[in-house]
Amino acid sequence: MDTKVGIDKLSVYLPHFYLEMDELAKARGAEVEKYTIGIGQNKMAVPTIQEDIIALGANAASLILDDEDKTTIDQVIFATESSFDFSKAASTYIHELLEIQPFAKSFEVKEACYAATAALQMACDYVRLRPDRKVLVISADESRYGLGTAGEPTQGAGAIAMLISANPQIFAIDMDSISITDNQFDFWRPSYSEFAMVEGSFSTELYQDIFKRVMSQLEETDPEKLSQIKAMTFHLPFTKMGRKALSSYESQEKSVFTKEDKTELLKQWNGHFENSARLNREVGNIYTGSLFLSFLSLLLFSEDIQSGDKVGLFSYGSGAVAELLTGTIQEHYLTALKKESVIQQFNQREAITIDQYEQFYNELLPADDKKHIIADSTKEEGFYLSEVDAHRRYYKYRN
Repeated sequence: MDTKVGIDKLSVYLPHFYLEMDELAKARGAEVEKYTIGIGQNKMAVPTIQEDIIALGANAASLILDDEDKTTIDQVIFATESSFDFSKAASTYIHELLEIQPFAKSFEVKEACYAATAALQMACDYVRLRPDRKVLVISADESRYGLGTAGEPTQGAGAIAMLISANPQIFAIDMDSISITDNQFDFWRPSYSEFAMVEGSFSTELYQDIFKRVMSQLEETDPEKLSQIKAMTFHLPFTKMGRKALSSYESQEKSVFTKEDKTELLKQWNGHFENSARLNREVGNIYTGSLFLSFLSLLLFSEDIQSGDKVGLFSYGSGAVAELLTGTIQEHYLTALKKESVIQQFNQREAITIDQYEQFYNELLPADDKKHIIADSTKEEGFYLSEVDAHRRYYKYRN
């Protein structure tokens, strides 16, 4: 019998501050419902300059790792599209900060919001061949589109950490998946641009089209597996996107299923959607981690989801690469997820004004080679960026 491999531990870590979407709407002269209903967002996580992707990622991972994990981790894979260095991988900082055993590999992967899924799949393949070893996958991003832009309401920030092992506590991932690549320009950011270049309407249409193509492929290759999926989770740049994907598949006439069977399947998926989007509504777009935040939300808040259920994870990265993962929820998933700790973290965040948000947004790290001590912006326990010296970033731990 094949060894089960998948997500053994899973955590989320968020910036301390957030902005209410009604505050942003008022400041931008927009109807509040355009943000809260039109795109389906309630709050936007707002990072300070001290809460960069390294600090966010290290804090996420520190929530789940124990000393034994650190001795058995062979790889640290960091997925991001917010990297600040074109050469040095963000994972090398994490490796040092968390004191992971020295003979582990560390590297960074990129393909828009899909990257964490690629990292997860690489990690699973590694562990399948070495079931006594583990891999740490970290996803951390800060989405920035510019003040007053059309994309501003979909910004967000946060990190997801996943420990991949054999006989996982949370989710055993099927070896077979469906991937697709379609070279397109719906969202991209050249190295000389601070902000991404977005074709908003086209990106939304492409997302839906690729989801339908993936569903058609699974119908053709393994309709039985598709019919067994109890809930479908999505990459959610904004929560309304998942609803749009479900509607697009529902309206697709060609299907191996009868109309009644397909309607019943989609009824089940739609019934779980709001719970799977609950956390994303409170954070915004965290790029590479967005899918796994949705997955976490489903497991925490859908009361009729239980061990043994099969769940689908639709990962999408602009440009465009997508993949549909499937897997089975494990017996001790709720204990491993520490629901009350996740809820407490969300509740302890602090609301800020639009002026504070814009101040944080406009604060930039120095670009010269002098030593700069970074002023404290929060008093939260955890890792934070403390100084920049000769273009080198240094971190400390506050408790």
